[in-house]
Amino acid sequence: MKHKNYTKVLFLTPHPIEGASSRYRIIQFFPYLEERGIHCTLNSFFSSKAYTYLYKHRFLIRKFISFLVGAVKRLYYILRAGNFDAVYIHLEFFPIPLKILETIVKSFNKHIIYDLDDSIYLHRESANKIRELFRGPEKLYRLLKISSEVTVCNKYLYTYARQYNKNITIIPTSLDTQKFKPLPIRRTNNPIVIGWIGSHSTAKYINIISNVLKRLAQKYRFIFKVVGSGKPIEIEGVRVINRDWSLERDVEEFQTCDIGVYPLADDEWTKGKTGFKTIQFMAVGVPCVVSRAGANIEIVEDGKNGFLADTEAEWIEKLSKLIEDAELRMKIGRAGRETVEEKFSLNHIASLFHQVIMRAAYGG
Repeated sequence: MKHKNYTKVLFLTPHPIEGASSRYRIIQFFPYLEERGIHCTLNSFFSSKAYTYLYKHRFLIRKFISFLVGAVKRLYYILRAGNFDAVYIHLEFFPIPLKILETIVKSFNKHIIYDLDDSIYLHRESANKIRELFRGPEKLYRLLKISSEVTVCNKYLYTYARQYNKNITIIPTSLDTQKFKPLPIRRTNNPIVIGWIGSHSTAKYINIISNVLKRLAQKYRFIFKVVGSGKPIEIEGVRVINRDWSLERDVEEFQTCDIGVYPLADDEWTKGKTGFKTIQFMAVGVPCVVSRAGANIEIVEDGKNGFLADTEAEWIEKLSKLIEDAELRMKIGRAGRETVEEKFSLNHIASLFHQVIMRAAYGG
């Protein structure tokens, strides 16, 4: 494969570094790529400042202004696409369906990589016709078809994307195991901290285990820590601590849990998820109990590096084991950490990411 001493790649993401998918699917690879002669230029549609209020119910004027600013910047980079050896598009190209923009970027640069890490096409089949018209159901299909390479996070999305493009690479969502690592000294505080860490869009799944936590609270003394839910979570009879998510405290929030939980619905949307919260808990040596759904089934060996649960009885049984047995928590935590180091570490995945870029830019 012949190429220049350096390669220029334009990365287009919907969210800044504060957005988990932009951070872990794209931005965290930049240092690795720069060391190997790939100059990375990032254009996030929304700024870090805009991200602080983007998903809140207020600030409509600010959101509109942020959209206009983001649109102008995105158009600027679209017109400069020809100055790069490849264009890497993560999830969203432009928030509204303007086919002409995809035609322009394709005419300027034929070396396009598209990254899909969610079943976003399911949203486009919603009964909300006005919203779907605004989003444009055809946008995703066009992006898949015009791309030289497509990356996805799991086998389920691989099967979906293969309908529109044959050059598909599975790149599991990874993390830096030098940052996400167990605390040097294991927590000995009492009570036990059971942690849920997510976002406003996934907070609804806490309802799956709310009755489980109520029943456990009648027998055990513990704190349920909720991070990033967007609004306070209250569960009758359970001591709940609510925290806002922040980039600075991201790793610490995982590390300071004794047990992690990741409840999910077993549906088509979940099948497109990467199971990343499971991986994050495992990386810091925190044993977790997660829904037997989606990618969790591929990540967790039940009873070895974590626990899978379907029914309320299973959730209670497996959380009870971990609450009662500190040695078991340590054993499962160590095994989880080993799984992440072997399969989901940044160093392991980064070379695959690099290969995709070089294929798209230069062929081979």
